[in-house]
Amino acid sequence: MAKFPKNEIMSLVGAAARYDLAESYGPDLRLGDLLDAQTLGEMSLGYGTPAGDPRLRQAIAEMVGVGPDEVVVTVGGMQALFLAAFVLLGPGDEAVTTAPLFPQARAVLESVGANVLAVPVPFAQGYRPDLADFRRLLSPKTKLVSLASPQNPSGVALSTAFLQDLLGLMAAICPAAHLLIDETYREAAYGRDPVAPSAVRLSPKVISTASLSKAHGAPGLRLGWAATRDPDLREQLVLAKFNTVICCSAVDEALALALLDRRGPILEERRRRMADGLARTAAWVERHGNLVDWVRPDAGAICCLRLKSTRFDDAAVARFPAELARDGVRLAAGSWFGDEARVFRLGFGLLSMPDLDAALQGLSAALARL
Repeated sequence: MAKFPKNEIMSLVGAAARYDLAESYGPDLRLGDLLDAQTLGEMSLGYGTPAGDPRLRQAIAEMVGVGPDEVVVTVGGMQALFLAAFVLLGPGDEAVTTAPLFPQARAVLESVGANVLAVPVPFAQGYRPDLADFRRLLSPKTKLVSLASPQNPSGVALSTAFLQDLLGLMAAICPAAHLLIDETYREAAYGRDPVAPSAVRLSPKVISTASLSKAHGAPGLRLGWAATRDPDLREQLVLAKFNTVICCSAVDEALALALLDRRGPILEERRRRMADGLARTAAWVERHGNLVDWVRPDAGAICCLRLKSTRFDDAAVARFPAELARDGVRLAAGSWFGDEARVFRLGFGLLSMPDLDAALQGLSAALARL
């Protein structure tokens, strides 16, 4: 009966810790930030279109760099990942991804019966994949390569040059396969750092998926999208959506459009906040360099820490979450993502800066007790 594996990452949608460093996004927007009561009261609650509201698709297309007819609006980014897997994969087909990774991204591949092969991208490698590992795993059976940039849990991004090389490798080994890039954190740059262009323009074989959950602060809208320049694939994604959920919520689409109309100032404020959070986290890591290592992220409100094996044995690593809890602090366990036990994901975007400082002090206290 089981179609999806259980993973403790589900605890993130339960009760929050006092100082929650396990979360991967910034503070939530509020309904009043987007629409007033009168506008909401006049909103029609009829069916939407399977592809998504045309005005919303236009706004997303301008953000991604494609045409509006190359966008499919989905119920969150997770539906975009699922629809791509459902359309492109069947039992016995091969999908190539990475490990560690966001667990649901692997689960959707397994749920459709695909044989999932994972390229290792370990902490020791800075979470940067080696093209030689893809060459080893790709085959004529490969139908989908599913990656994320920036990655979750590390926040490390894939370069355009790497993606171009990977596409060339796929063209030689599995020319029918598509390359999916989950770009949910792409716009979550730090301060005035440039935002990387979407990979969707690299090839008609590229699918870009994303949502408003992370960079834009609206996970409660459950609004995402898939963009592809392959017209046949786009048609199949629309049909798959129609035959599962018919359309997105009219309320969610209207709120998403209002958010994107205000996208500039919303992202500017959040990027300043993330830059501040990253700087405080980096300073904390520097002060505790004898106890922990880290991989500095390229974008997003997340990074990975690793307890040094020279200072903490396996028993101490196992006690660490309980020690954190004594100070009301929670980190995301690396094991949730298939990472080594002594790695933890730290989110520096959700808490206010005073609370982030307090959380990092609690983290210091827990390490001292170990």
